[in-house]
Amino acid sequence: MELQELEEFFKNCRRPEMPVFLNEATKVTDFDLFLESHFGPLRANPESKINKPLLVRLKMMKLIIEFN
Repeated sequence: MELQELEEFFKNCRRPEMPVFLNEATKVTDFDLFLESHFGPLRANPESKINKPLLVRLKMMKLIIEFN
């Protein structure tokens, strides 16, 4: 359910100005590529532990969009 909620949020959200820094080490320069590269693996295998950082980064992006 959480993944669906995030997908719905990003479909309807205001697109942030690029680049976006999720943290000191993670710079996003292409919003569409960011979403595609994160949602693809999560849809394919949402329970995989290796995909957990993707979910964390999506949540970070959501928070940045909501608070700016």
